[in-house]
Order: sequence, then C-alpha cells, then structure tokens
Amino acid sequence: MLLIRKRAYARAGLVGNPSDGYHGKTISVIVRNFFAEVTLYEWDEIEIVWSQEDKSRFRSVGELVRDVKLHGYYGGIRLVKATIKRFVEYCRCQGHGLHDRNFSVRYESNIPRQCGLAGSSAIIVATLRCLMEFYGVPIPREVQPSLALSVETEELGIAAGLQDRVIQVYEGLVYMDFSREAVRDRGGLACGVYEPLDPARLPSLYLAYSTDVSEPTEVIHNNLRARYQQGEPAVVQAMRHLADLTVQARAALLSGDHAQFGALVNANFDVRRSICRLPAGQVEMVERARRAGATASFTGSGGAILGVCPDAATFARLQTDLGEIHCNVIRPQVLPGSHA
Repeated sequence: MLLIRKRAYARAGLVGNPSDGYHGKTISVIVRNFFAEVTLYEWDEIEIVWSQEDKSRFRSVGELVRDVKLHGYYGGIRLVKATIKRFVEYCRCQGHGLHDRNFSVRYESNIPRQCGLAGSSAIIVATLRCLMEFYGVPIPREVQPSLALSVETEELGIAAGLQDRVIQVYEGLVYMDFSREAVRDRGGLACGVYEPLDPARLPSLYLAYSTDVSEPTEVIHNNLRARYQQGEPAVVQAMRHLADLTVQARAALLSGDHAQFGALVNANFDVRRSICRLPAGQVEMVERARRAGATASFTGSGGAILGVCPDAATFARLQTDLGEIHCNVIRPQVLPGSHA
C-alpha cells in the first residue's frame, strides 16, 4: 500500500516581520525542533482523520474553553480540507490531470499553538507535499508558498503573509523580498524573490516560548492591515523601516557582523512596538531576555521570542529568568542531523 509521510517545520522570523504582508522584506529561519507531520495513504474513499487537536469530547467546560483558546473552533481539519481544495483547483487551472485514486489523510503537530511559530501553515505545507507526491504533480518551489498562503487567505479568510510559507518550503535561512518591484505573477499567484543564505553565517541563537501568553495572529494583523490600507503614516513608514532593517541584517550576516545583526533584531521589535499595542506578557519576555544579555524580538505574532545569545552563561540566565514566567528556552535547530 502506498504510504506518504511529510513534515513541515516551525519557523521564526528574525528581521522584517511583519512587513512581508506589506510589500516589505524579511529574513526567517526554520526551527526543526518542532514540526507538523501529515500521513497520506491510498484508501477506498477520501477520508480526513481527526487528530487530538480536533476532539469534540471534553471532561469539563474548562477543558473545552482551554481547547478552543489553543486550537480554535475547528482545529487543523479545516486546514487540510482547504489545502486539498486549493490543490485540486490549482491543478485544474494549470492543466495537470489528476488520477482517480482516493486517499486517507491525517495530521499531527508538536508545534506550540498560537505562539508565532507558524503551526497552521506547517500543516498546510506538509499536506501540500503529500498531495504533490500522491498525484505526481511537480509544483515549482517558488510557487508553493503562494499556493499555501492562498489556502488561508482565500479559503479561510485568515490574515497572513508569505514569510511563513516561504521558509517552510525552502527551509534553512532565507532572505525574502516582497517589494512591488520584486513580486511577479506565476500562474495566477503572486511570488516574491527568495534568496537562501548559509545558516552557518548565523550567530548563536535562542528561542523562548510560552503558551500562557499566546494569541492568534489575526488578533494583531487584522487591525494592522486596516490601518495600513487606510494609509496611516506611522504604519506605512514602519513597514518601510522594517524592510530597510532587513537589508541591513542581510549585509551584517554576509559580513559576519554578529553584533550589528543582534542590534537589528532588537530594532525590529522596537519598530513593531511603536505601532502595535502588544500584550504585556509578551513584552515582558522581550524585556527579561534583554536584561539577561541577549537580543530579542517576536518570532511572529504570538508568545515566542528569539534573538542572539552570545554564550552559555547568557543562555543559562535566559533559562532562569524566563523560566520564572513559565517560558521554555531552547536552541533552535536549523540544519538536520549532526549539524542541528
């Protein structure tokens, strides 16, 4: 029996976030410590199997409330269904004939939910990889992130940008340009310019996260998008500033200037803070990390931060100081195997 199993990993935005949704530039890194895994095998009918995150039986109303806060009302089933629909529509539009064999598909994920680590898009990317192999459809790599993004924006009405899907498709470390001059149409999908960078150029990083202060990405992005579309000067200028910080960060990486790169990570958070009302718990994570001697910025829109951590002593302080507010502190794994 044909069995296909694919993974997509968590990601962390280093610099530029959230300008990817606003014609900006970003640098992101894959985080192989966490992943979504999708398993697909030939079956006599199309079947989408519920996972633990899609449960509908609870021991108490308190457990139900906690589950909804972590996973939303539909878990990941809606992501898998929407990915299948968009994949079929894309193939029809591109003239790819699909065979008539059916399949069963299921997913699981250990990516902390609503912490800004791109757990939802990981399920979509892993599902897309399974479908490509099952049907033998080779979608160009630069197009895959845009197709994955359309699952959330067009099918599910979720505000999102390309950054998460790009790094989850390309993996490693990627510089991304979403400026109007860089974006081009590929089969009805808008694609930016993506430049893989050598992860060996990265300074020593840490990542800290807490589900206690997590928050859905749309809580922040929906308001920010409306302000940008209305032309609010502070928001428009901030997005340009974030894009410029990304260009500087790329140059710092290429020149080996780790101190400058760390300073730019800090600046990214400061710009974001100037235009957004950020949850106090998330801000405290950043402030504690900086007092411990590290740089710090959000990985995305939830309860996770990352930055440059120069040595083991600083990492130990991070674990102690952030542990006091129930944060887990890890070293992000960027490369597979012995290089992780």
